[in-house]
Amino acid sequence: MEPIYYQYRFKFNNGREEVFDIHLDGVNLSPLEKMPEKLPEWTRLEFHKCPNCPLDPLEVFYCPLAGRIEPLVDKMSNVVSFDEMKVEVTLDERIVTRDATAQEGISALMGIITATSGCPHTIFFKPMARFHLPFANTEETFYRAASMYMLGQYYRWQAGKSADMDLKGIHSFYEKVAAVNKGIADRLRSEQREDGSVNAIVLLDMFVKTMPMMLDETLEGLRPLFTPYVNTELDL
Repeated sequence: MEPIYYQYRFKFNNGREEVFDIHLDGVNLSPLEKMPEKLPEWTRLEFHKCPNCPLDPLEVFYCPLAGRIEPLVDKMSNVVSFDEMKVEVTLDERIVTRDATAQEGISALMGIITATSGCPHTIFFKPMARFHLPFANTEETFYRAASMYMLGQYYRWQAGKSADMDLKGIHSFYEKVAAVNKGIADRLRSEQREDGSVNAIVLLDMFVKTMPMMLDETLEGLRPLFTPYVNTELDL
């Protein structure tokens, strides 16, 4: 399959412009760009290591997620959360443009980087990164996350494995990701930079922590849309 390409272009009100290109393998969504050769201290695996990290520091010297977001953090190190900008996102055959705060724009980009970084706990977000929807609202994100999880259960069932049709496992999944977000935020705070990047992580974490609590309510609200599936006999 052809490589997948996303571009985020940040245009600040003062004329400054920053562009971030993401090239991913078309099959497994691994980054095609190599990890930066020189990485700062805060990206070391043992530096504010997440308590649930399964990686062995004897085999992996740098946190894969920290290493992947480092170029973004470095370029945006002097950006304040509420700096206003115009964000232009190029993906597939579309261009999405929105006026946003710095933390909103950086958070949207970090979502893709996080999912495709190679972190063992965020790797499950790859399907959402493949069908990236910039600046999705809460209801859209909940719908996409629940749909992704259930499609994953379908593939487990096809492989002859147990399938979680009650979505019970999604709670544990998001608890692990919340720990990762905290670990990355602690790393960034240690650098005493402006708060744009840190608060971008906070925005991602807000969804991660809210998702399990509001999932049942959100799915119940969507139930009427699926009435035809429930009430119609399928021709199998």
